Amino acid sequence: MPEARFRRIAADIRRRIEAGEWAAGEDLPSRRAMAAEYGVHPQTMRLAHRLLRQQGVLEGEERRAVYVAHPPAMRTLTDPDAEWPFASETTDTRPRPATVELAYRLGVPAGVSLHHEALECLDPGGRSAMLVSSWWRGRRGLHASYAAELGCVELSVEQAHALGLLVDAVAFRVVRTRFDHEGRPLETADLILPMDRWNIRLAARRQGG
Repeated sequence: MPEARFRRIAADIRRRIEAGEWAAGEDLPSRRAMAAEYGVHPQTMRLAHRLLRQQGVLEGEERRAVYVAHPPAMRTLTDPDAEWPFASETTDTRPRPATVELAYRLGVPAGVSLHHEALECLDPGGRSAMLVSSWWRGRRGLHASYAAELGCVELSVEQAHALGLLVDAVAFRVVRTRFDHEGRPLETADLILPMDRWNIRLAARRQGG
C-alpha cells in the first residue's frame, strides 16, 4: 500500500540519520533524487518528508530543501505555576461543560459551563514545547497557592499534531490547580509536556500568588 510504503521510507531515513549519514542541520538530497533512490514517485517521498517533519526529525518548508532537525532543547519543569518566558499562541477559548473530572477538581457540578483557554507554548526556535489547557468558573482572579500532580497521558490527534509527535505517543501530564486564600479551587489546568523535551522536578505545593 502507498501509505505503508512512505512510512517504511520515513523509518529508513530516520535510521540513516541516527546512523550518522546526515548530521543535524545538514540538507538531505532533493526529493526527486531520493525518490529515484527508493524507486518511488516524488509524491511518496513528499509524504515521507512530511511525516518526518511532524515527528521533529526533519525541518524545512514544503517544496524546499529539508534538513535534519537539531534535537529539541531539554528543559526542567520545577515551577508549573510560572509564566512561560517565550512566545505562546492561544488556540481555543470556547467555553466547555465540566466533565466529572473537572467538576471534582474545581468543586462544581458536572455539566456546568466553564471558561476554557488552550495555549501552545513555543520555544525560542518557534517549535511547540508545551500545551496548556485551563478551566475556571466566574472571574479569573489572583490565587494564593497551587497544587500540582504529575502523571502521563497518551496524546490526542490534535495534541500530537501540535507537538510534532505520533498519535498515542506518551507525554508528561501535570495537573495544576490554583486555590484562593481559603483553599477553594479557582482554576485547574493540564500541562502537556513531551518526554523528549522535558525533565520534571516538582515541589508538592507552593505558597504565593
